[in-house]
Amino acid sequence: MATTWADVFETGRPPSTRSEGEGTEAEPARKGAFARLRESLSRSRRALASEIGASLFEKIDASTWERLEEALVMADVGVTVTASVVTDLEREVESGEVAATPDAVRERLVELLAAVASIPSGPIALDGDPSVILLTGVNGSGKTTSAGKLAWRLRDEFGLSVLLGAADTYRAAAGEQLEAWADRAGAGLVASQQGADPGSVAFDAIAAGRARGADVVIIDTAGRLQTEKSLMDELAKVRRVVEREAPGAPHGALISIDATTGQNGLRQATAFSEAVPLDGVVLTKLDGSAKGGIALAITSELGIPVRMVGVGEGIEDLTPFDPGEFARALLDPGE
Repeated sequence: MATTWADVFETGRPPSTRSEGEGTEAEPARKGAFARLRESLSRSRRALASEIGASLFEKIDASTWERLEEALVMADVGVTVTASVVTDLEREVESGEVAATPDAVRERLVELLAAVASIPSGPIALDGDPSVILLTGVNGSGKTTSAGKLAWRLRDEFGLSVLLGAADTYRAAAGEQLEAWADRAGAGLVASQQGADPGSVAFDAIAAGRARGADVVIIDTAGRLQTEKSLMDELAKVRRVVEREAPGAPHGALISIDATTGQNGLRQATAFSEAVPLDGVVLTKLDGSAKGGIALAITSELGIPVRMVGVGEGIEDLTPFDPGEFARALLDPGE
């Protein structure tokens, strides 16, 4: 069964029927989500198609595995993951476990890649009063956009009231950008003047969320490079404020990773996880990247699940990450 929003968040409320995976409304919605995912991965698919074309597995020999390795590494699947997947696939084909036919080998490759991207991790429990989601990431990673899209999804899928906290007080116009997304998403907003202490904004956002009866507070933190120690220390401080003001918070700490950055995204996640233990990744800008395989590298090497993927610029273009559908869309040879 495809991953749904109910697999990403546990809210105590039934999700929209569009998320259920059953029924007359769900199947067209699921197919539509897959089509958007497939389209968003078009650059990655074209990059892979030059090596993993329809003819790659027609004649299986040593060069087959070499070409497959090169293609997966170029897609930023990662050297370690690639070596493991190709070794397993080669062994299974040579032993006869997998038939040496193009369709069988390709299907098994999809399964192996999906297994790499599958990390046992239950849904993020939004059971606070209010629940708090901390959103981190470097500037330009789509963090603020993801905050707005997520606010809309929580309202649309679960009927939750959401308040956005503009704790990115350093970037010019960050507050205005988040305000625009709050308006689109039907969410509240707490902001402060540029240069204000981000910890105080987080404090105010949680207090306002509690006073207004908001179900969820999403705190959009300042974008920072993983090499900026003082700013990473500040991020850790924001987390401490959140922990103090809302028992059990943050209920979810997410990092926004720009898929176009490839392996640098892996380094970002590593550094951020040292300042704030992460519950998941929001992988953005898949529609502009030929490096979609980074999702597999992140889950395998860091053990952090990809929770959501951005597949376009629309407010609805944030979808749950489904390992099987992702691997299939990545390797789909069609145009």
